[in-house]
Amino acid sequence: MTPKLACLPLMLILAGCISVGPNYQPPEPAAPPQWKNAALLAATPSSSHADLARWWQAFNDPVLDRLIETTLTQNLDLKSAQAKLRETRARAAIADAALYPSVTANAGAKRSESGSDANPSKTFSAGLDASWELDIFGANRRASEAAVATASASEASLRDTQVSLIAEVVNAYISLRTLEARYAAAQSSLTSQQETRDLTRWRWQAGLVSELDFTQAESTLAQTRAKLPAFDIQLESARNQLTVLLGVPRSALPDLLAGSAKVPDFSNVANMPLPLETLRQRPDIRVAERNLAAQTAQVGAAEAARYPTLSLSGTLSLQSDQLGRLLRADSLINSLAASLTAPIFDAGRIRANIAVQNAVLDQTLATYQKTVLQALADVENALMALAKTEARRADLRTATSTAEAADSMARQRYSAGLIDYLTVLDAQRTLLSVQDSLRSAEGDRASALVQLYKALGGGWSSATSAVTLNQAGEARHD
Repeated sequence: MTPKLACLPLMLILAGCISVGPNYQPPEPAAPPQWKNAALLAATPSSSHADLARWWQAFNDPVLDRLIETTLTQNLDLKSAQAKLRETRARAAIADAALYPSVTANAGAKRSESGSDANPSKTFSAGLDASWELDIFGANRRASEAAVATASASEASLRDTQVSLIAEVVNAYISLRTLEARYAAAQSSLTSQQETRDLTRWRWQAGLVSELDFTQAESTLAQTRAKLPAFDIQLESARNQLTVLLGVPRSALPDLLAGSAKVPDFSNVANMPLPLETLRQRPDIRVAERNLAAQTAQVGAAEAARYPTLSLSGTLSLQSDQLGRLLRADSLINSLAASLTAPIFDAGRIRANIAVQNAVLDQTLATYQKTVLQALADVENALMALAKTEARRADLRTATSTAEAADSMARQRYSAGLIDYLTVLDAQRTLLSVQDSLRSAEGDRASALVQLYKALGGGWSSATSAVTLNQAGEARHD
């Protein structure tokens, strides 16, 4: 064995031994043992992570289920995130390829002659060229680590997009159904006011009341009717927002919305996971953690630039002046070369790059810590909103019941001539106001629940993300 070949095993050992720079250690997020505002909610049944993954099914609304299924296959933001995941996985495969030798094949033929030479010369050749940069100090391994972590961050980002998207679709659907309920309440009030107006006209024509009563009834009716066009505008906007989120043309929406037309609601709120479980569940925290891992590897790659690099190259070729003799042993030519390069003077460029990467690492760590704090705040805010919107809805239900009773009694007494029209007008206005507030409160409570599930990272799991991850595809290393 030649001295060069004898050194090759040692070089291979060195290539896998050293990776300069910091080794990544996942940070353990500091989290309180319990939620501060959890006591605002009544005791409720326990819930598994599978329930949290498909939380929208708690609304028991088949129309909503159909919208979510359409969103997961058609939404354009989700498709963009899937393409980003494919890109980062392919980049990880490229970075991983740098750890291995590169081999190329070549073949050629050459014919040359001069003006006085009657016998031109011919040369035939075929061979293999190989090159390999031995990753002695881990520059390529650190780059590969960074690329793999970036790909993991893209996968978590895809899931985060899914979580946010599902929450947006449910909120848009709740907004649409809330507007429809408010519109229906306004139309019901309009019908009631028309009956009162007709009664007032009859009483005025009979000389039982003054013209002022009839004029006030007409004015009230017109004011209520004027509310409907504003609802029409908001409803059209809500439907168009849904089409954008779903990624479908406007013409497809009526079929998707066919069925239930009520504001989504349900009886129980599932038990909230502990804070630390939430931090592990939320995809945005996973994105921040994977970005931190990627940047830690980038620091190692920058530090590896301070050390020497060793490259090997080799050629194995066949060369002959006759094509038929090309495969003979005496046509074989081989060479093996090694080169060692080391930085001596670069005016501080490498040191400055290390400082840059460390500064970026500090920024990434701060972003991770802020993401954790924001996650805790999101859950606490959602718990407070859910409890308070439920209390508001309960009070408005009581107010609506009493307002309906007052309106009924006022119209009966007015018909009997026992009270004046101003009392009826006040009762009708109060009823319309509390009915509209109740419909809005029901929508607000449903939206608060969506806010809570989103804050808990609900909306994805191995099962619920199967469609999106399969569409993203796998990057293959050939």
